[in-house]
Amino acid sequence: MNFKELIEKDRERRKSDKFEGTFLDYLEILKNNPEVYKLAHERMHEIITREGVEVLDPEENIRIRKIYGNQVIKSYKFFKNDFFGIDKTLMKLVNYFYSASMKGEESRQVLYLVGPVGSGKSSLVESLKKALETSESVYGLKGCPMREEPLHLIPKHLRKEFEEELGIKIEGDLCPVCRYKLLHEYNGEYEKFPVEKVDFSIRSRKGIGVVPPVDPNNQDTSVLIGSVDISKMDLYAEDDPRIFALNGAFNVGNRGLVEFIEVFKNDVEYLHTIITATQEKSIPSPGKGSMIYFDGVILAHSNEAEWTKFKSDHTNEAILDRIVKIEVPYCMELNEEKKIYKKILGKSNFAAHIAPHTIDIAAMFAILTRLQPSNKVDLLTKLKIYNGEEIVEKGTTKKIDITELREEAGLREGMSGISTRFIVKAIDNALSESKEGCINPLSVMESIIKSVKDLDIADDERKKYLALLQDTIRKEYNKILEKEITKAFIQSFREQAESLFNNYLDHAEAFVNKTKIKDKATGEQLEPDEKFMRSIEEQIGISDSSAKGFRSDVTSYMFYLVRKGAKIDYTSYEPLKEAVEKKLTYSVREMSRIITKSRVRDKEQNQKYNAMVEEMKRNGYCDECCDVILKYAANNLWKD
Repeated sequence: MNFKELIEKDRERRKSDKFEGTFLDYLEILKNNPEVYKLAHERMHEIITREGVEVLDPEENIRIRKIYGNQVIKSYKFFKNDFFGIDKTLMKLVNYFYSASMKGEESRQVLYLVGPVGSGKSSLVESLKKALETSESVYGLKGCPMREEPLHLIPKHLRKEFEEELGIKIEGDLCPVCRYKLLHEYNGEYEKFPVEKVDFSIRSRKGIGVVPPVDPNNQDTSVLIGSVDISKMDLYAEDDPRIFALNGAFNVGNRGLVEFIEVFKNDVEYLHTIITATQEKSIPSPGKGSMIYFDGVILAHSNEAEWTKFKSDHTNEAILDRIVKIEVPYCMELNEEKKIYKKILGKSNFAAHIAPHTIDIAAMFAILTRLQPSNKVDLLTKLKIYNGEEIVEKGTTKKIDITELREEAGLREGMSGISTRFIVKAIDNALSESKEGCINPLSVMESIIKSVKDLDIADDERKKYLALLQDTIRKEYNKILEKEITKAFIQSFREQAESLFNNYLDHAEAFVNKTKIKDKATGEQLEPDEKFMRSIEEQIGISDSSAKGFRSDVTSYMFYLVRKGAKIDYTSYEPLKEAVEKKLTYSVREMSRIITKSRVRDKEQNQKYNAMVEEMKRNGYCDECCDVILKYAANNLWKD
C-alpha cells in the first residue's frame, strides 16, 4: 500500500466535499434538491432505513411463525450484524423515528431506553451516534455555535412564499449569536450570510452531545445550555449574545443527538430543560438571553431501578408525559444469543480453540435464568420453543402456543436474569485459564459455576442458578454429546439415517395403502415388516395402538411435501427424525461404550476408536478437547 497516495486521495476527497458560499448559493442547492433539508428525526430515520429493510412474512418463514405467530417482522440491515434477538424492540425504535420524521407527537418526545444491565441499551445508542458520524454533512450557518439550518435567516413574513417555491416547511428561528451577526455584520442582508458544510463528530462535540450523570451537589445547567463568559462581562451588557458560550449538550447536539446516560441518576430539577426542549423545541439561553430553537433527538437510557423510582414520584409527571419508553430486554432466542457471544469473542485477541457446543451451553444457561417458570412446560422445553424448535412427544409434534407462554410469563420476562456481559466474562476466564489453548463445554460450565458462586445475589437465587448448571444443563449436554459421539462412530451416519428413513417410508406407505413391498434383491413381493417399523417407532414412545395413526401421519406429510415440491430427507418430519437418530444411537451404544471405556483395545477396536476421533476432529474438535470430551463420556454416558 502506498500510504502517501492513500492520505492524499482522502485529503482531496474531503476538500471536494467541502462547501462555502452564501445563503443565496444554498437556496439554489435547495431548489434543485429539496431532500437536503431535513429535521433531526427524519435524518436519523433515513440513516437507519437506507441500508435496507427485510420483511419477514410468517406465511413464508416457518421459523418466524413459530417465534412471533402471525406478526410480520421487519429486519433492518443497519442493526443486522450487531444486535440479535431483539427484533421487536428494534421495530419499536424505528417506528419512533418514523413517526417523529412525520412530525407526529414523537418528534416532541424523549426516546427512553430501559432494561436490565448488559441488554444492549448503550450499544444501541452508540450505533446511532456512530451512524451520524459517518452520515452526510449538513449545511449550516458559518460560525454558528448551534450549527443551525440556514433557512432560519428567512423572515417570518416571507416564509410562506419560500416554502411554496422550495416545496418544504420551514421550522425554527435564528439563535441570538447569528441574529446579532446578521444585524451588525451583514446589516440585515441575510442573502449574504455565509453558509458551510458541517459534519458530525462525537470527539469534537459536533452535532452529538452527551450528558453523563452529574454530582447531585453540583448540578450546573451550563452542561446542558452553555454559560456566560465572565471574562467578557465587563465589555458587553448582560443580554449581549457576545458573552454567551453556547457549548452545552443541547447546543452542540442541535440537528443531531443529545444522549443522557443513566438519566434518572440526576435530580429532577436538572432535567427541566427537557420540558421545553421537547414540546416547545426550545432551550433557555444562559444568562438573560431569549429562548433558543432546538432540533435534535433526545435519547436517554437507564436501568429499571432508576426508572421505577422516578415514575413512582407523581411530581415528575411533566417529564414522564414527554417520554416514549422502549424496553430493551435480554435476548430470549438461543440461536441469536450465540451470535452475540461469537460477535464479542470475534473482537477479542483470544486465539484459543473453542470446542463445538461450548457457546451453546453458555447461551443456554443465560436464557434459562431469564425465563419465567411455566405451568405448561419445563424451562428447557420453553427455551426450545422460544428458539423456534419442534417439540416431539410420544411420536407427535407437541403443539404449544408460544403466545400463551408469553402471556403466562407476563411483561417481566427477559428483564431479569444473567447478563450477556456475565457470560462473556466467564468465557474469558475459561480462555485465560486454559493451559492447552482450548476450551470446551465442561471448562466453560466450571468457569460459570465459579462466577455464580462469587456473584452477589440472594442465596436462593444462587442455588437456582447452580441447579440449572449442574442438573438441567449437564443432562442436556450429555444428550448432545451422546448423539455427537454416535455420529462420529458411525462413519456414514447421514447415509445410514437416510437409509433407515427411506426403508421406513417404504414399509409405512405399503402398510397404509395395504400393498406389498418388492424385495430389491430377489424381486419377491413381501408384506410390510411390522417388526422393523416398531423398532423405530418405539424409540419415541409410540404404543402399538398408536402405530397405525403415526404411519398414516408420516405418509400424509410426505405426500404434502412432494406436492409442494420440497426436498425430502430424514430430517423432513421431526418425530421420525428423532426416532431414526435414537435408533442409530441405540444400535451403537454398546460398541461406543467398549471403545471409549477400554483402556486396552484390540487392533479392530483401536482402528474404530481412531476413526471416531478423526471424524470428531473433522466436526470441529482438536486433539485436546477430543481427549477431554471422550474421557468425560466414558465416565458419564451409557451408565448401566
